[in-house]
Amino acid sequence: MAIYWITEVIPLSMTAMLPAILFPLCGIMSSSSVAKEYFNNFHFLLVGVVCLATSIEKWGLHRRVALRLVTLVGVNPAWLMLGFMSGCAFLSMWVQNVSAVTMVMPIVDAVLKQILKAHEEGYSGEDNPTLELDGTCTESLLCFIEAHNIIKSAAENVPTASHRDTGCRQGRMLCKAMCIGIAYSSNIGGITTLPGTSPNLIFAEHLNRVYPDCNSINFANWLLLCLPISVIMLLLTWLWLYWIFIGSDFKFLWQCRGEQSEREKAVKKVLEDEYKKLGAISSQEIFTGVVFVVMVLLWLTRSPGFIPGWASLFPHKSNYITDATVALVLGILLFIVPSHGPSRKYESMISWEEFQASMPWQVALMVSGGFALAKGAEESGLSLWLARLMTPLEVASNARLFSLQAEAIHVNPLYILIPATLCTSFSFLLPVSNPPGAVVYGYGHFTTLDMVKAGLGVNMIGVLAVLLAIATWGIPLFSLDTYPDWAPTFNSTTP
Repeated sequence: MAIYWITEVIPLSMTAMLPAILFPLCGIMSSSSVAKEYFNNFHFLLVGVVCLATSIEKWGLHRRVALRLVTLVGVNPAWLMLGFMSGCAFLSMWVQNVSAVTMVMPIVDAVLKQILKAHEEGYSGEDNPTLELDGTCTESLLCFIEAHNIIKSAAENVPTASHRDTGCRQGRMLCKAMCIGIAYSSNIGGITTLPGTSPNLIFAEHLNRVYPDCNSINFANWLLLCLPISVIMLLLTWLWLYWIFIGSDFKFLWQCRGEQSEREKAVKKVLEDEYKKLGAISSQEIFTGVVFVVMVLLWLTRSPGFIPGWASLFPHKSNYITDATVALVLGILLFIVPSHGPSRKYESMISWEEFQASMPWQVALMVSGGFALAKGAEESGLSLWLARLMTPLEVASNARLFSLQAEAIHVNPLYILIPATLCTSFSFLLPVSNPPGAVVYGYGHFTTLDMVKAGLGVNMIGVLAVLLAIATWGIPLFSLDTYPDWAPTFNSTTP
């Protein structure tokens, strides 16, 4: 499956169906058991979020937000990419990584489309002669123009001019950098807080179960450890993606923003005019925006970690409620609330046909295939066999073995458990490695090999950043240089 996913010899979603075929045939799992892995909590979350995304797109809220954002930030690709990556990373600190991506990507897509549209108008020069191309056009603007022209010319079967080939490639590279950056930033932001990502929660649960007397880990000191890691990773990942996809010219980092050129002013005016054409915000946009804000707030306050969340109102079954529960409740609400007043015929905010057209079934199947593969590795004993095989190297694939190894060599268990937990989130190589990558891949702007190329560097950045943190500020923060009282003493002579 890994080879098929990397080479894309068949569609990725069909590769994800291989466990449903092979596991029953090989006697690993029954067909009904495999089927359960193909629809779980993640898919409920995806359904709820797609309901909201459908309403956002139907009523044009994403276009309004995108135009306002671009007019405020500007159209420089590097700073736009950093802005979106920072926003996605911040959201991932408080909500599930895939939730952050599904909220940010529609806006990213809309921003790119609005900039492309503005530059296309400027490229033609028909309605606004001041926007005609000249020799002083900046490379970043040309990237956007050419990315649109190659798509348009391909659709109309009209060949582009030879002098545009370089710009076309730059435009495609820019789209790859932006989208992959969003996928990576969600994982980078997720490690910052204990509830930010699943490995962190599993780590906290393991610590409480195996070392009940350990009170070294809490929301505050975990944030102090991981926030600098996230900032370092985010900045270096931004520069890495810019370098491998866009170019090695980093002059924009130290150049002060001077007077805008006539062309830049003209492009800005086009974007501002497009925003004015939208008119006053509609009641449907307001309601959709309220649902969006409520969804985010409910996610943030469900179980924040440092204070009791609203899930504590259900003391005996608080763990039954997840982010998917919130997303589904608000998603179903959009099928009920009328889009217009009583004076007009009833029509809900979204319809089933509109939802069905927006639902990324390819993403759902790809993630399901990863879940099924992981379950098969567990049921067959493959994961345990690999853990035992790697034990002599003092590395293992589950938390308990890490703890035992730390006790055996008389090292603070946190010294091994924390890096192992953080590095688990660094799944940057394949779209199917984690749900955020699969969601972004569904937009079709990059290939699996693009992600492999970018992910190798980001993995290295992540590992080095974690090692730096553990070897410096992590030591006084968690007393990593001493063996704690809450950890048992391991007697190596005991058979």
